[in-house]
Amino acid sequence: MEWTGARYADTPTVEVDTWIDASPERVWALVSDVELMPSMSAELQSVRWQDGSSGPALGARFIGHSKHDALGEWETTSYIVEYEPLRVFAWAVEDPDRPTALWRFSLQSRNGGTQLSEWMRMGPGRSGLSFAIDRMPEKEQKIVFVRMREFETGITSTLAAIKQRAEAGTTGRTGA
Repeated sequence: MEWTGARYADTPTVEVDTWIDASPERVWALVSDVELMPSMSAELQSVRWQDGSSGPALGARFIGHSKHDALGEWETTSYIVEYEPLRVFAWAVEDPDRPTALWRFSLQSRNGGTQLSEWMRMGPGRSGLSFAIDRMPEKEQKIVFVRMREFETGITSTLAAIKQRAEAGTTGRTGA
């Protein structure tokens, strides 16, 4: 990620993609299993469905527990805002209308496998990062840049783990 000088209000984005030698069905089974994500993330520690849901559907909610050395530990509620099986899975963090972040997996069948993209947008709703910016407004651009670079690194790692599992033929928490 290159320096852009973005501020939080600019709602900066990051996107990483990879080609996976596996069918969209196999990749979808991984990306749509939010309870599997903590095993592929350094920051996300656990996920639990809300309102009696046990899997993804448009409007379903889940709570994620995260941990970061500099930011501490926190929980957020996410709302599934896009759900097109084998194509798009997206969720808004905290407020679907003004999220603190928006995350999206996109899948496309390509060259006998799957092109997988993970994208995220920071803001526009206030997040934990907003408090750091409030304390050091003169450092806002650096704070945003560092966090976006962390997101890019995390996304790259998550996609590598998804690729490894999909190409190995494992699709879930049980490894089957």
